[in-house]
Amino acid sequence: MDAIRTGGAQTEFRQDSVNPYNGTLSQMIRHRAGAGTVGVANRGLNRWGIAVRRKQKLGGRLYLRGQNLQGPVTLALQSADGKRTYATQKIPKVGANWAKYPISLTSNAADTGARFAVMLDKPGAVWVDQAVLTGTGADQFKGLPIRADIAKKMQEQGLTFLRYGGTMVNAPEYRWKNMIGDPDKRPPYRGHWYPYSTNGFGIEEFLKFCEAAGFEAAFAINVEETAQDAAAMVEYLNGAVTTPWGRRRAQNGHAKPYNVRWIEIGNEEVIWADNASDYDHYVERFKVLYEAMRAKDPRIQFVNAAWWRGESPNMERVFKALNGKAAFWDLHTWADDPRAGAAVERDLTQMRALFQKWAPGSAMKCVIFEENGGLHNMQRALGHATTLNAVRRHGDFVPVSCPANALQPYQQNDNGWDQGQIFFTPGQVWGMPPFYTQQMAARNHLPLRVASTLEGSADLDVTATRSEDGQTLVLHVVNLSKDAVTAQLNIKGVNLTETAVHVETLAAPPSAFNSFDAPDRVRTQSGEWKPATQDDAVTYTFVPHSITILRFK
Repeated sequence: MDAIRTGGAQTEFRQDSVNPYNGTLSQMIRHRAGAGTVGVANRGLNRWGIAVRRKQKLGGRLYLRGQNLQGPVTLALQSADGKRTYATQKIPKVGANWAKYPISLTSNAADTGARFAVMLDKPGAVWVDQAVLTGTGADQFKGLPIRADIAKKMQEQGLTFLRYGGTMVNAPEYRWKNMIGDPDKRPPYRGHWYPYSTNGFGIEEFLKFCEAAGFEAAFAINVEETAQDAAAMVEYLNGAVTTPWGRRRAQNGHAKPYNVRWIEIGNEEVIWADNASDYDHYVERFKVLYEAMRAKDPRIQFVNAAWWRGESPNMERVFKALNGKAAFWDLHTWADDPRAGAAVERDLTQMRALFQKWAPGSAMKCVIFEENGGLHNMQRALGHATTLNAVRRHGDFVPVSCPANALQPYQQNDNGWDQGQIFFTPGQVWGMPPFYTQQMAARNHLPLRVASTLEGSADLDVTATRSEDGQTLVLHVVNLSKDAVTAQLNIKGVNLTETAVHVETLAAPPSAFNSFDAPDRVRTQSGEWKPATQDDAVTYTFVPHSITILRFK
């Protein structure tokens, strides 16, 4: 936050640990004497500023308590330097006890870098806590406190499945009970990535968003949750309103069960070393939580989060201990290399063979809940495309593949994972090249894989799929070469002279990405192609560094 002081006002600012509304600190503002204004201003995430439009209404709430106030508390939308004021709201009387005050500010001008200010122009002191400012109406996604433009961009990408988890769940204080009820009263905690983490958006908000967006939801929990709390969580999420925790869910505003079907126990457990005792501890915790949660809802599919090391004898021990309990083993992959699919293919082939060797007929499968990397450019898009081709080749073994990360604030890369598929600023949202890879795959998904072979080129990666009625065939082709590659397509059972082919292509140099100033630099190009051929063969030229989808009807 930024301090405000105008004129000859004498002021005192302090983060006060005495009697905060929530957590350990509140912000104190004291106007001691003199003519002028004192206060604090917040410019939003990364101090980029708050984007406002003319006549846009912002709403929210904050908690205040006062001492010897001789005037009102003023809330304001202002320019970053405070020289222009776009909206004000006066709170005339603030008492000595904490109270919640609604915010309603309608801007009289547009500004992409505004600030929200809390100010005093008369002597006295005010303490501020739990301030929330959001868009209203159409700026919110289906009434949720989520930016509509970001949510709609995720839908536009064609997502059908969303996972909430990652290393954040490994923080000791990450507990589901702290994520329900009034968000203003949820305790902050020391997170893995940040010392001050909030429970304002937790498992319940994630499930509400997925429900509204039409995404299948999966999430991870901390392995040190107690069995009692894990059982209560499942009852809270899936139980009838006649159960104690189902009743609590209804009281918190969601009478209908969430019907959660996927829960991961832990995240990247034992990633730090191939340590048998640590794997044993994870297995022990998995079993305890599994039994408690399954007793509440046997329909849930549980995901094993033990870190996969294919050559380690610990894998067999973990598998045999969890076979029949874990429906899936979560394999995390890396996709910065354009040829990443080859490594994924190797790991999936190995994992599948070992499962059947250790327990012939085992029903345990694999999910890729994190396809990771440090890039968001065209190179990563190619790596994502070859990964998807590998997953298609194992489609009956890998029902879910999730690239990370869904979202990233523009120019924020403070934990090493510079891999957002969708980037955003306070007033803009756009897709990176991997976004378009995912979008192309989603809108051209067909359920059945067709046998295909590739001869004579190490630079093409190809899979083929078809519809159940046999009327549509799709080729997914990745050209990893810096040169164009002309290939002969031999497609049996299709009369190419009478076939309309829809073509989608994403192509750019590997280092290319979409910037704030050029958000559409790399994007999918679409068109129709009419093969000129005889029999069942035709040539097609795949442009350099490209992902091409040919859709035959």
